[in-house]
Amino acid sequence: MTAPKENQTARRRAPGMSPEQRREMIIQTAIPLIAEYGAAVTTAKIARAAGIGEGTIFRVFADKDELLEACVAKALSPDHAVSELDAIDVSQPLPDRLAEAAEALQAHMSRMGAILGALGHRGGKHPGTVRGAGRDESTTRIRAALAELLEPDRSSLRRPPEQIAALFFGLLFTQPRTEDEPDLTAQELAEVFLHGALSGNAT
Repeated sequence: MTAPKENQTARRRAPGMSPEQRREMIIQTAIPLIAEYGAAVTTAKIARAAGIGEGTIFRVFADKDELLEACVAKALSPDHAVSELDAIDVSQPLPDRLAEAAEALQAHMSRMGAILGALGHRGGKHPGTVRGAGRDESTTRIRAALAELLEPDRSSLRRPPEQIAALFFGLLFTQPRTEDEPDLTAQELAEVFLHGALSGNAT
């Protein structure tokens, strides 16, 4: 049975995205493609993956360079990592908190490395500005979130939580790799950081 005409008229298309929402959707679609293809990725490929016309991209980005810069800025943004750190249950033992933090931050650094590596550290027209300012802000916010995780154990720490957070963040960023040994797991990293290199069986 055919629906009444007035009901058909009432079925209207859902409200469209705002320009800000459209930009965010395109960036989220573009990031994995940039990680795979680097700067060679085309706006046509990004548009197909996003399910939009290519012209839609240029309604919210001046050109491909601006889109690439926005993707670099997103990859460097600490927002997602900080949200994950804030969500960690502080009632857990400190080693478990730090292990969760290590996993979140390793994933964040992997995303950064994938984008910057794929672009050859290019980052659009103004790479120094995007990476320099973005990295400083990212480091500051992530260290602050780590310090909050350490705060419940302040009385047990050798140094203030802010300094311990900076040390832990530095360890994650500079963890050396050896060819003949597997990388430390997040839990092992936390345990080595908190208790040193000696095993529990050492006397």
